[in-house]
Amino acid sequence: MAAGSAPLQLQLRAAIRMKNGFCVPREWIYHLTEGNTDLRTEGRPDMKTELFSSSCPGGIMLKETGQGYQRFLLYNRSPHPSEKCVEEFQSLTSCLDSKAFLLTPRNQEVCKLSVTDL
Repeated sequence: MAAGSAPLQLQLRAAIRMKNGFCVPREWIYHLTEGNTDLRTEGRPDMKTELFSSSCPGGIMLKETGQGYQRFLLYNRSPHPSEKCVEEFQSLTSCLDSKAFLLTPRNQEVCKLSVTDL
């Protein structure tokens, strides 16, 4: 995640491995709302994103709310975040009334994001 090209804007870039095994580059632009932690996702006016602080190095925690859904996400630069980071995330989500927790398997090589992607 980095500062965007305009004030009050954040840019999140990632390479995501799809079911077919291919890595696909993705980019999200978040617009900050002055005075609170709400982010608006560019191109998704129905979605609200909240950013939470975390003690995990290289990680961020998000809560996304859209039309009829709510989900919590833990993104980390490491394919295997520490147990402490996962526990912190589970604690936060349970305090925010989340009932289910899904840990996606990390059994493939990490996708590389190059400068030419995006």
